[in-house]
Amino acid sequence: MRDLVLHKLSLLVEINQVVSRSLDIKESLETTLKLLQKSYPIKAGAVFLMDEDGEQLTMAAGVGYSSHPAKTKYHLGEGLTGRIAESGKPVVVPQVSKEPLFLNRMSSWNPKKDREQSFIGVPIILDYKTLGVLVVSLAFNPKRDYNSTVKFFTLVASALVQSIRLKRIVELERKKLLDENVQLKRKLHEEFSFGNIIGNSHEIREVYEQVAQVAYTDTTVLIRGESGTGKELIAQAIHYNSLRSGKPFIQVNCAAIPENLIESEFFGYEKGAFTGALSRKKGRFELADGGTIFLDEIGDLSLMTQVKLLRVLQTQEFERVGGTETIKVNVRIIAATNANLEELITKEKFREDLYYRLNVFPIFLPPLRERKTDILLLADYFMLKYSRKHGKTVKRISTPAIDMLMRYHWPGNVRELENCIERAVLLCEDQVIHSYHLPPTLQTAESSGTIPRLSLTNAVESYEKELIQDALKTSRGNKAKAARLLGITERMIGYKIRKYDINIKRFKS
Repeated sequence: MRDLVLHKLSLLVEINQVVSRSLDIKESLETTLKLLQKSYPIKAGAVFLMDEDGEQLTMAAGVGYSSHPAKTKYHLGEGLTGRIAESGKPVVVPQVSKEPLFLNRMSSWNPKKDREQSFIGVPIILDYKTLGVLVVSLAFNPKRDYNSTVKFFTLVASALVQSIRLKRIVELERKKLLDENVQLKRKLHEEFSFGNIIGNSHEIREVYEQVAQVAYTDTTVLIRGESGTGKELIAQAIHYNSLRSGKPFIQVNCAAIPENLIESEFFGYEKGAFTGALSRKKGRFELADGGTIFLDEIGDLSLMTQVKLLRVLQTQEFERVGGTETIKVNVRIIAATNANLEELITKEKFREDLYYRLNVFPIFLPPLRERKTDILLLADYFMLKYSRKHGKTVKRISTPAIDMLMRYHWPGNVRELENCIERAVLLCEDQVIHSYHLPPTLQTAESSGTIPRLSLTNAVESYEKELIQDALKTSRGNKAKAARLLGITERMIGYKIRKYDINIKRFKS
Protein backbone atom coordinates (compact mmCIF):
# COMPACT_ATOMS: atom_id res chain seq x y z
CA MET A 1 0.00 0.00 0.00
CA ARG A 2 2.80 2.38 0.98
CA ASP A 3 4.61 1.66 -2.31
CA LEU A 4 1.43 2.44 -4.28
CA VAL A 5 1.05 5.81 -2.53
CA LEU A 6 4.71 6.68 -3.23
CA HIS A 7 4.26 5.66 -6.86
CA LYS A 8 1.23 7.95 -7.23
CA LEU A 9 3.07 10.86 -5.56
CA SER A 10 6.08 10.32 -7.82
CA LEU A 11 3.77 10.31 -10.86
CA LEU A 12 2.06 13.55 -9.73
CA VAL A 13 5.45 15.24 -9.31
CA GLU A 14 6.43 14.15 -12.81
CA ILE A 15 3.13 15.45 -14.23
CA ASN A 16 3.61 18.81 -12.50
CA GLN A 17 7.09 19.08 -13.99
CA VAL A 18 5.73 18.31 -17.47
CA VAL A 19 2.99 20.93 -17.17
CA SER A 20 5.33 23.66 -15.87
CA ARG A 21 7.99 22.92 -18.50
CA SER A 22 5.96 23.70 -21.64
CA LEU A 23 3.82 26.65 -22.71
CA ASP A 24 2.23 24.49 -25.42
CA ILE A 25 -1.09 23.29 -23.94
CA LYS A 26 -1.48 20.40 -26.42
CA GLU A 27 2.02 19.12 -25.65
CA SER A 28 1.42 19.35 -21.88
CA LEU A 29 -1.88 17.46 -22.04
CA GLU A 30 -0.64 14.73 -24.39
CA THR A 31 2.54 14.14 -22.33
CA THR A 32 0.46 13.93 -19.13
CA LEU A 33 -1.86 11.34 -20.68
CA LYS A 34 1.07 9.31 -22.01
CA LEU A 35 2.62 9.27 -18.52
CA LEU A 36 -0.67 8.00 -17.10
CA GLN A 37 -0.89 5.36 -19.84
CA LYS A 38 2.67 4.21 -19.14
CA SER A 39 2.88 4.43 -15.35
CA TYR A 40 -0.61 4.12 -13.87
CA PRO A 41 -1.61 2.48 -16.28
CA ILE A 42 -4.77 3.61 -18.06
CA LYS A 43 -6.27 1.96 -21.16
CA ALA A 44 -7.22 5.30 -22.71
CA GLY A 45 -7.62 8.89 -21.60
CA ALA A 46 -8.65 12.30 -22.87
CA VAL A 47 -8.89 15.93 -21.84
CA PHE A 48 -11.89 17.94 -23.06
CA LEU A 49 -11.86 21.74 -22.89
CA MET A 50 -14.90 23.97 -22.57
CA ASP A 51 -15.52 26.57 -25.27
CA GLU A 52 -15.84 30.32 -24.52
CA ASP A 53 -19.64 30.11 -24.37
CA GLY A 54 -19.53 27.28 -21.84
CA GLU A 55 -21.85 25.13 -23.99
CA GLN A 56 -19.60 22.56 -25.70
CA LEU A 57 -16.61 20.38 -24.84
CA THR A 58 -14.00 19.60 -27.47
CA MET A 59 -11.29 16.96 -27.17
CA ALA A 60 -7.95 18.74 -26.80
CA ALA A 61 -5.73 15.66 -26.31
CA GLY A 62 -6.15 11.90 -26.10
CA VAL A 63 -4.35 8.54 -25.95
CA GLY A 64 -5.59 5.06 -26.71
CA TYR A 65 -8.48 6.15 -28.98
CA SER A 66 -9.06 5.43 -32.66
CA SER A 67 -11.24 8.50 -33.43
CA HIS A 68 -9.70 11.82 -34.46
CA PRO A 69 -9.66 14.12 -31.37
CA ALA A 70 -10.88 17.20 -33.24
CA LYS A 71 -14.10 15.39 -34.26
CA THR A 72 -15.05 14.37 -30.71
CA LYS A 73 -17.35 16.87 -28.99
CA TYR A 74 -19.98 16.85 -26.27
CA HIS A 75 -22.64 19.40 -25.50
CA LEU A 76 -23.12 20.40 -21.89
CA GLY A 77 -25.09 17.60 -20.18
CA GLU A 78 -24.58 15.16 -23.06
CA GLY A 79 -23.31 11.71 -22.11
CA LEU A 80 -21.09 11.08 -19.10
CA THR A 81 -18.55 13.72 -20.14
CA GLY A 82 -21.23 16.38 -20.59
CA ARG A 83 -22.81 15.48 -17.24
CA ILE A 84 -19.45 15.92 -15.46
CA ALA A 85 -19.00 19.37 -16.97
CA GLU A 86 -22.58 20.36 -16.13
CA SER A 87 -22.50 19.15 -12.51
CA GLY A 88 -18.86 19.92 -11.74
CA LYS A 89 -18.62 16.55 -9.94
CA PRO A 90 -16.65 13.34 -10.68
CA VAL A 91 -18.38 10.33 -12.22
CA VAL A 92 -17.31 6.71 -11.65
CA VAL A 93 -18.73 3.81 -13.69
CA PRO A 94 -17.10 0.54 -12.60
CA GLN A 95 -18.64 -1.40 -15.54
CA VAL A 96 -19.29 0.71 -18.65
CA SER A 97 -21.32 -2.10 -20.31
CA LYS A 98 -24.08 -1.43 -17.79
CA GLU A 99 -24.14 2.38 -18.25
CA PRO A 100 -26.53 3.72 -20.98
CA LEU A 101 -25.01 7.25 -20.75
CA PHE A 102 -21.61 5.92 -21.86
CA LEU A 103 -21.67 6.95 -25.53
CA ASN A 104 -18.28 5.42 -26.49
CA ARG A 105 -17.77 8.01 -29.24
CA MET A 106 -14.02 7.58 -29.35
CA SER A 107 -14.13 3.79 -29.94
CA SER A 108 -11.87 2.90 -27.02
CA TRP A 109 -13.86 -0.23 -26.11
CA ASN A 110 -15.68 -2.94 -28.08
CA PRO A 111 -18.22 -4.75 -25.83
CA LYS A 112 -18.14 -7.86 -28.07
CA LYS A 113 -14.36 -8.26 -28.19
CA ASP A 114 -12.81 -6.37 -25.27
CA ARG A 115 -12.83 -7.10 -21.57
CA GLU A 116 -14.99 -4.99 -19.27
CA GLN A 117 -13.67 -1.49 -18.55
CA SER A 118 -14.21 1.14 -15.87
CA PHE A 119 -14.86 4.81 -16.63
CA ILE A 120 -13.65 7.65 -14.41
CA GLY A 121 -14.19 11.30 -15.24
CA VAL A 122 -13.28 14.34 -13.12
CA PRO A 123 -13.93 18.04 -13.79
CA ILE A 124 -11.05 20.50 -14.22
CA ILE A 125 -12.17 23.44 -12.08
CA LEU A 126 -10.76 26.91 -11.37
CA ASP A 127 -12.55 29.43 -9.13
CA TYR A 128 -15.75 27.34 -9.16
CA LYS A 129 -15.79 27.39 -12.98
CA THR A 130 -15.40 24.23 -15.06
CA LEU A 131 -12.59 24.61 -17.62
CA GLY A 132 -12.74 21.04 -18.91
CA VAL A 133 -13.00 17.35 -18.09
CA LEU A 134 -10.39 14.60 -17.66
CA VAL A 135 -11.69 11.13 -18.56
CA VAL A 136 -9.85 7.80 -18.35
CA SER A 137 -10.67 4.15 -19.04
CA LEU A 138 -9.25 1.45 -16.77
CA ALA A 139 -9.36 -2.33 -16.91
CA PHE A 140 -12.27 -3.49 -14.71
CA ASN A 141 -11.10 -4.71 -11.33
CA PRO A 142 -13.81 -5.53 -8.74
CA LYS A 143 -11.27 -5.00 -5.95
CA ARG A 144 -10.23 -1.50 -7.10
CA ASP A 145 -10.49 1.27 -4.49
CA TYR A 146 -12.46 3.76 -6.57
CA ASN A 147 -12.44 6.47 -3.87
CA SER A 148 -8.65 6.73 -3.82
CA THR A 149 -8.57 6.40 -7.63
CA VAL A 150 -10.94 9.38 -8.05
CA LYS A 151 -8.87 11.42 -5.58
CA PHE A 152 -5.71 10.68 -7.56
CA PHE A 153 -7.24 11.76 -10.90
CA THR A 154 -8.69 14.86 -9.22
CA LEU A 155 -5.13 15.80 -8.26
CA VAL A 156 -4.02 15.17 -11.86
CA ALA A 157 -6.84 17.46 -13.08
CA SER A 158 -5.70 20.13 -10.61
CA ALA A 159 -2.18 19.92 -12.02
CA LEU A 160 -3.60 20.72 -15.48
CA VAL A 161 -5.49 23.83 -14.31
CA GLN A 162 -2.67 26.35 -14.65
CA SER A 163 -1.72 25.11 -18.11
CA ILE A 164 -5.33 25.43 -19.31
CA ARG A 165 -5.71 28.81 -17.58
CA LEU A 166 -2.56 30.05 -19.32
CA LYS A 167 -3.98 28.87 -22.66
CA ARG A 168 -7.16 30.88 -21.98
CA ILE A 169 -5.14 34.00 -21.14
CA VAL A 170 -3.04 33.65 -24.29
CA GLU A 171 -6.16 33.17 -26.43
CA LEU A 172 -7.86 36.21 -24.88
CA GLU A 173 -4.75 38.35 -25.39
CA ARG A 174 -4.44 37.12 -28.97
CA LYS A 175 -8.09 37.95 -29.66
CA LYS A 176 -7.64 41.35 -28.04
CA LEU A 177 -4.58 42.04 -30.20
CA LEU A 178 -6.42 40.93 -33.35
CA ASP A 179 -9.37 43.19 -32.48
CA GLU A 180 -7.02 46.09 -31.78
CA ASN A 181 -5.23 45.41 -35.06
CA VAL A 182 -8.53 45.50 -36.98
CA GLN A 183 -9.54 48.73 -35.23
CA LEU A 184 -6.13 50.27 -35.88
CA LYS A 185 -6.29 49.39 -39.57
CA ARG A 186 -9.80 50.85 -39.79
CA LYS A 187 -8.61 53.99 -38.02
CA LEU A 188 -5.63 54.28 -40.38
CA HIS A 189 -7.90 53.93 -43.40
CA GLU A 190 -10.19 56.61 -42.00
CA GLU A 191 -7.34 58.92 -41.01
CA PHE A 192 -5.51 58.66 -44.31
CA SER A 193 -8.44 58.52 -46.70
CA PHE A 194 -8.64 61.10 -49.47
CA GLY A 195 -11.39 62.87 -47.53
CA ASN A 196 -8.90 63.86 -44.84
CA ILE A 197 -6.71 65.81 -47.25
CA ILE A 198 -8.15 69.26 -46.60
CA GLY A 199 -8.71 71.69 -49.45
CA ASN A 200 -10.89 72.43 -52.46
CA SER A 201 -8.61 74.70 -54.48
CA HIS A 202 -7.87 73.86 -58.10
CA GLU A 203 -4.25 73.06 -57.19
CA ILE A 204 -5.11 70.56 -54.43
CA ARG A 205 -7.85 68.93 -56.54
CA GLU A 206 -5.19 68.12 -59.13
CA VAL A 207 -3.20 66.42 -56.36
CA TYR A 208 -6.32 64.37 -55.38
CA GLU A 209 -6.67 63.17 -58.95
CA GLN A 210 -3.02 62.15 -59.18
CA VAL A 211 -3.14 60.27 -55.86
CA ALA A 212 -6.30 58.43 -56.97
CA GLN A 213 -4.67 57.49 -60.29
CA VAL A 214 -1.47 56.09 -58.78
CA ALA A 215 -2.68 54.58 -55.46
CA TYR A 216 -3.84 51.21 -56.85
CA THR A 217 -0.64 50.63 -58.82
CA ASP A 218 2.88 49.67 -57.70
CA THR A 219 4.43 52.63 -59.52
CA THR A 220 7.27 54.50 -57.84
CA VAL A 221 6.13 57.98 -56.76
CA LEU A 222 8.23 61.10 -56.20
CA ILE A 223 6.49 63.77 -54.12
CA ARG A 224 7.91 67.27 -54.59
CA GLY A 225 7.12 70.37 -52.57
CA GLU A 226 8.32 72.83 -49.98
CA SER A 227 8.77 71.84 -46.35
CA GLY A 228 5.47 71.67 -44.50
CA THR A 229 3.21 71.14 -47.51
CA GLY A 230 2.10 67.66 -46.41
CA LYS A 231 4.29 65.27 -48.41
CA GLU A 232 4.11 62.61 -45.67
CA LEU A 233 0.30 62.82 -45.60
CA ILE A 234 0.15 62.25 -49.37
CA ALA A 235 2.49 59.25 -49.08
CA GLN A 236 0.28 57.75 -46.36
CA ALA A 237 -2.85 58.39 -48.44
CA ILE A 238 -1.28 56.53 -51.39
CA HIS A 239 -0.29 53.54 -49.23
CA TYR A 240 -3.51 53.19 -47.20
CA ASN A 241 -5.64 53.43 -50.33
CA SER A 242 -3.55 50.87 -52.23
CA LEU A 243 -3.66 47.08 -52.46
CA ARG A 244 -0.73 47.06 -50.00
CA SER A 245 -2.69 48.79 -47.23
CA GLY A 246 -2.68 45.67 -45.04
CA LYS A 247 1.12 45.47 -45.18
CA PRO A 248 3.74 47.68 -43.44
CA PHE A 249 4.23 51.37 -44.18
CA ILE A 250 7.82 52.16 -43.20
CA GLN A 251 8.96 55.80 -43.02
CA VAL A 252 12.60 56.83 -43.27
CA ASN A 253 13.85 60.39 -42.91
CA CYS A 254 17.04 60.22 -44.93
CA ALA A 255 18.27 63.54 -43.52
CA ALA A 256 17.96 62.36 -39.91
CA ILE A 257 20.19 59.25 -40.20
CA PRO A 258 23.97 59.74 -39.82
CA GLU A 259 25.97 58.84 -42.92
CA ASN A 260 27.85 56.00 -41.19
CA LEU A 261 24.58 54.35 -40.08
CA ILE A 262 22.38 54.79 -43.12
CA GLU A 263 23.43 51.56 -44.88
CA SER A 264 22.73 49.41 -41.81
CA GLU A 265 19.41 51.25 -41.28
CA PHE A 266 18.35 50.64 -44.87
CA PHE A 267 19.55 47.05 -45.28
CA GLY A 268 20.16 45.71 -41.76
CA TYR A 269 23.23 43.87 -40.50
CA GLU A 270 24.44 40.45 -39.45
CA LYS A 271 25.64 39.51 -35.99
CA GLY A 272 29.29 40.53 -35.58
CA ALA A 273 29.27 42.81 -38.65
CA PHE A 274 30.80 45.57 -36.50
CA THR A 275 31.43 46.42 -32.84
CA GLY A 276 28.09 46.41 -31.05
CA ALA A 277 26.30 44.19 -33.59
CA LEU A 278 25.32 41.58 -30.99
CA SER A 279 22.53 40.06 -33.06
CA ARG A 280 21.08 40.15 -36.57
CA LYS A 281 18.89 43.17 -37.32
CA LYS A 282 16.50 43.64 -40.22
CA GLY A 283 16.75 46.88 -42.18
CA ARG A 284 13.92 49.20 -43.19
CA PHE A 285 13.60 47.65 -46.67
CA GLU A 286 13.26 44.15 -45.19
CA LEU A 287 10.68 45.37 -42.64
CA ALA A 288 8.68 46.95 -45.49
CA ASP A 289 8.50 43.69 -47.48
CA GLY A 290 5.09 43.43 -49.13
CA GLY A 291 4.28 47.02 -48.23
CA THR A 292 5.59 50.52 -48.89
CA ILE A 293 8.75 52.35 -47.89
CA PHE A 294 8.60 56.15 -47.75
CA LEU A 295 11.99 57.80 -48.25
CA ASP A 296 11.59 61.38 -47.06
CA GLU A 297 14.22 64.05 -47.85
CA ILE A 298 15.84 61.75 -50.40
CA GLY A 299 17.83 64.67 -51.81
CA ASP A 300 20.03 64.55 -48.68
CA LEU A 301 21.46 61.08 -49.41
CA SER A 302 25.19 60.80 -50.12
CA LEU A 303 26.34 59.67 -53.56
CA MET A 304 27.63 56.36 -52.13
CA THR A 305 24.23 55.55 -50.59
CA GLN A 306 22.51 56.61 -53.82
CA VAL A 307 24.46 53.93 -55.70
CA LYS A 308 23.29 51.21 -53.29
CA LEU A 309 19.73 52.50 -53.32
CA LEU A 310 19.72 52.44 -57.13
CA ARG A 311 20.47 48.70 -57.10
CA VAL A 312 17.54 48.03 -54.74
CA LEU A 313 15.21 50.03 -56.98
CA GLN A 314 16.35 48.08 -60.03
CA THR A 315 16.44 44.52 -58.61
CA GLN A 316 14.65 44.69 -55.23
CA GLU A 317 17.66 42.80 -53.86
CA PHE A 318 20.37 43.65 -51.29
CA GLU A 319 22.70 42.13 -48.69
CA ARG A 320 22.77 42.96 -45.01
CA VAL A 321 25.90 44.70 -43.75
CA GLY A 322 28.44 41.96 -42.98
CA GLY A 323 26.40 39.32 -44.79
CA THR A 324 26.62 37.41 -48.08
CA GLU A 325 23.02 36.20 -48.35
CA THR A 326 21.01 38.10 -50.99
CA ILE A 327 17.69 39.30 -49.58
CA LYS A 328 14.87 39.74 -52.09
CA VAL A 329 11.94 41.98 -51.19
CA ASN A 330 8.72 43.21 -52.77
CA VAL A 331 8.53 46.87 -51.78
CA ARG A 332 6.85 49.91 -53.28
CA ILE A 333 8.98 53.06 -53.20
CA ILE A 334 7.55 56.49 -52.42
CA ALA A 335 10.17 59.23 -52.18
CA ALA A 336 9.85 62.88 -51.23
CA THR A 337 12.05 65.94 -51.27
CA ASN A 338 11.92 69.71 -50.96
CA ALA A 339 15.26 70.03 -52.77
CA ASN A 340 15.72 71.00 -56.41
CA LEU A 341 16.96 67.64 -57.69
CA GLU A 342 17.62 68.97 -61.18
CA GLU A 343 19.97 71.58 -59.72
CA LEU A 344 21.67 68.95 -57.55
CA ILE A 345 22.24 66.83 -60.68
CA THR A 346 24.03 69.73 -62.42
CA LYS A 347 26.19 70.14 -59.30
CA GLU A 348 26.89 66.36 -59.34
CA LYS A 349 25.35 65.92 -55.88
CA PHE A 350 22.52 63.67 -57.07
CA ARG A 351 22.77 60.80 -59.53
CA GLU A 352 20.86 61.30 -62.77
CA ASP A 353 20.08 57.57 -63.14
CA LEU A 354 18.57 57.48 -59.63
CA TYR A 355 16.54 60.59 -60.44
CA TYR A 356 14.95 58.87 -63.45
CA ARG A 357 14.27 55.74 -61.40
CA LEU A 358 12.42 57.79 -58.78
CA ASN A 359 10.73 60.29 -61.05
CA VAL A 360 8.31 57.78 -62.61
CA PHE A 361 5.18 59.48 -61.29
CA PRO A 362 5.94 62.92 -59.83
CA ILE A 363 3.39 64.73 -57.66
CA PHE A 364 3.97 68.42 -56.98
CA LEU A 365 2.42 69.80 -53.79
CA PRO A 366 1.71 73.54 -54.13
CA PRO A 367 2.78 75.86 -51.29
CA LEU A 368 0.00 77.26 -49.11
CA ARG A 369 0.46 80.78 -50.50
CA GLU A 370 -0.62 79.44 -53.91
CA ARG A 371 -3.80 77.87 -52.56
CA LYS A 372 -5.24 80.75 -50.53
CA THR A 373 -8.79 79.41 -50.75
CA ASP A 374 -7.74 76.41 -48.64
CA ILE A 375 -6.42 78.48 -45.73
CA LEU A 376 -9.80 78.97 -44.04
CA LEU A 377 -10.76 75.29 -44.48
CA LEU A 378 -7.46 74.21 -42.95
CA ALA A 379 -7.73 76.75 -40.13
CA ASP A 380 -11.23 75.54 -39.22
CA TYR A 381 -10.07 71.91 -39.33
CA PHE A 382 -7.11 72.60 -37.02
CA MET A 383 -9.31 74.71 -34.71
CA LEU A 384 -11.69 71.77 -34.18
CA LYS A 385 -8.83 69.28 -33.91
CA TYR A 386 -7.00 71.14 -31.16
CA SER A 387 -10.19 72.20 -29.38
CA ARG A 388 -10.94 68.49 -28.87
CA LYS A 389 -7.34 67.67 -28.01
CA HIS A 390 -6.99 70.36 -25.35
CA GLY A 391 -10.57 70.14 -24.04
CA LYS A 392 -11.52 73.69 -25.00
CA THR A 393 -14.67 75.11 -26.61
CA VAL A 394 -13.56 77.20 -29.57
CA LYS A 395 -16.29 77.71 -32.15
CA ARG A 396 -14.98 80.13 -34.78
CA ILE A 397 -12.27 82.47 -36.01
CA SER A 398 -12.98 86.22 -36.05
CA THR A 399 -13.03 88.17 -39.33
CA PRO A 400 -9.88 90.24 -38.58
CA ALA A 401 -8.02 87.02 -37.64
CA ILE A 402 -9.17 85.45 -40.93
CA ASP A 403 -7.97 88.52 -42.83
CA MET A 404 -4.60 88.23 -41.11
CA LEU A 405 -4.34 84.52 -41.99
CA MET A 406 -5.22 85.27 -45.62
CA ARG A 407 -2.64 88.08 -45.98
CA TYR A 408 0.29 86.16 -44.52
CA HIS A 409 2.71 84.49 -46.96
CA TRP A 410 3.16 81.21 -44.98
CA PRO A 411 6.82 80.27 -45.54
CA GLY A 412 6.26 77.20 -43.32
CA ASN A 413 3.13 76.19 -45.26
CA VAL A 414 0.46 73.93 -43.69
CA ARG A 415 2.71 72.92 -40.78
CA GLU A 416 3.17 76.57 -39.80
CA LEU A 417 -0.59 77.20 -40.07
CA GLU A 418 -1.30 74.20 -37.84
CA ASN A 419 1.12 75.44 -35.19
CA CYS A 420 -0.42 78.93 -35.32
CA ILE A 421 -3.94 77.60 -34.80
CA GLU A 422 -2.90 75.30 -31.95
CA ARG A 423 -1.29 78.29 -30.18
CA ALA A 424 -4.42 80.38 -30.76
CA VAL A 425 -6.68 77.64 -29.34
CA LEU A 426 -4.56 77.45 -26.19
CA LEU A 427 -4.71 81.25 -25.72
CA CYS A 428 -8.41 81.59 -26.57
CA GLU A 429 -10.75 82.18 -23.61
CA ASP A 430 -14.04 83.34 -25.18
CA GLN A 431 -14.79 80.64 -27.82
CA VAL A 432 -13.54 82.91 -30.62
CA ILE A 433 -10.01 83.13 -32.03
CA HIS A 434 -9.10 86.82 -32.40
CA SER A 435 -6.18 88.36 -34.23
CA TYR A 436 -4.31 88.97 -30.97
CA HIS A 437 -4.31 85.20 -30.37
CA LEU A 438 -2.19 84.68 -33.49
CA PRO A 439 1.62 84.60 -33.23
CA PRO A 440 3.62 87.85 -33.44
CA THR A 441 5.13 86.65 -36.71
CA LEU A 442 1.72 87.09 -38.32
CA GLN A 443 0.86 90.30 -36.51
CA THR A 444 4.10 92.14 -37.31
CA ALA A 445 4.97 90.70 -40.69
CA GLU A 446 5.05 93.13 -43.57
CA SER A 447 2.71 90.90 -45.52
CA SER A 448 0.04 91.13 -42.81
CA GLY A 449 -0.31 94.88 -43.24
CA THR A 450 -0.11 95.51 -39.48
CA ILE A 451 1.91 98.27 -37.81
CA PRO A 452 4.74 97.01 -35.59
CA ARG A 453 4.28 99.70 -32.93
CA LEU A 454 0.81 100.97 -32.10
CA SER A 455 -0.06 103.92 -29.93
CA LEU A 456 -2.74 103.39 -27.29
CA THR A 457 -5.28 105.24 -29.44
CA ASN A 458 -4.48 103.12 -32.50
CA ALA A 459 -4.57 99.91 -30.48
CA VAL A 460 -8.01 100.77 -29.04
CA GLU A 461 -9.31 101.69 -32.50
CA SER A 462 -7.95 98.45 -33.97
CA TYR A 463 -9.67 96.40 -31.26
CA GLU A 464 -12.91 98.41 -31.66
CA LYS A 465 -12.88 97.84 -35.42
CA GLU A 466 -12.40 94.11 -34.87
CA LEU A 467 -15.34 93.92 -32.45
CA ILE A 468 -17.62 95.78 -34.89
CA GLN A 469 -16.62 93.51 -37.79
CA ASP A 470 -17.23 90.47 -35.63
CA ALA A 471 -20.71 91.73 -34.65
CA LEU A 472 -21.55 92.49 -38.29
CA LYS A 473 -20.48 88.99 -39.28
CA THR A 474 -22.73 87.47 -36.59
CA SER A 475 -25.70 89.64 -37.63
CA ARG A 476 -25.02 89.02 -41.36
CA GLY A 477 -24.59 92.74 -42.00
CA ASN A 478 -27.67 93.86 -40.00
CA LYS A 479 -26.53 97.13 -38.35
CA ALA A 480 -29.41 97.26 -35.84
CA LYS A 481 -28.75 93.72 -34.63
CA ALA A 482 -24.99 94.33 -34.52
CA ALA A 483 -25.56 97.47 -32.43
CA ARG A 484 -27.67 95.51 -29.95
CA LEU A 485 -24.94 92.85 -29.68
CA LEU A 486 -22.42 95.56 -28.83
CA GLY A 487 -24.79 97.49 -26.54
CA ILE A 488 -24.67 100.73 -28.60
CA THR A 489 -27.14 102.63 -30.79
CA GLU A 490 -27.61 102.03 -34.49
CA ARG A 491 -26.57 105.64 -35.11
CA MET A 492 -23.31 105.11 -33.24
CA ILE A 493 -22.45 101.88 -35.10
CA GLY A 494 -23.17 103.65 -38.39
CA TYR A 495 -20.70 106.36 -37.41
CA LYS A 496 -18.05 103.78 -36.48
CA ILE A 497 -18.58 101.88 -39.77
CA ARG A 498 -17.92 105.10 -41.73
CA LYS A 499 -14.98 106.02 -39.49
CA TYR A 500 -13.21 102.69 -40.00
CA ASP A 501 -14.26 102.37 -43.64
CA ILE A 502 -15.84 98.95 -43.07
CA ASN A 503 -17.46 97.45 -46.16
CA ILE A 504 -20.78 96.19 -44.77
CA LYS A 505 -21.71 94.39 -48.01
CA ARG A 506 -19.16 91.67 -47.40
CA PHE A 507 -21.07 90.53 -44.29
CA LYS A 508 -24.50 90.30 -45.92
CA SER A 509 -25.67 86.83 -46.94
